Amino acid sequence: MPLTVRVITPDKTVWDGEVEEAILPSTSGQLGILSGHAPLLTALDTGVMRVRPDKDWKSIAVMGGFAEVEQDEIQVLVNSAEAADDIDKEQAKADYNAAQTRLEEASKGEDLSEKMKATRAFKRARARLQATGGLV
Repeated sequence: MPLTVRVITPDKTVWDGEVEEAILPSTSGQLGILSGHAPLLTALDTGVMRVRPDKDWKSIAVMGGFAEVEQDEIQVLVNSAEAADDIDKEQAKADYNAAQTRLEEASKGEDLSEKMKATRAFKRARARLQATGGLV
């Protein structure tokens, strides 16, 4: 029996379909979901969500939120998300390199606010690049 997965952001639905398996980037690590999974509510970290509608995996970069699993349905409510097919790999790589440089510079300074912003930007850029297959 397949799982129904919906990935919803404040302005659009990024994924709505049936899958055989899903892997979520929870705040405590990767979380695999199969049909018949126990009810669950979990916080999601910025990272890559993977779904397997058939034999091939699809990646979705998610930028923090929550996931609810109940009766073979997964509702994923996130601040932002992008399907890997919608991400330009070269732009994602350039964004990752810029975010990495920004984080390195911020880490040398004393401004905690800038360090936090640089860390969030780095995590977003890394998730987007990972979703395209550019990083493992």
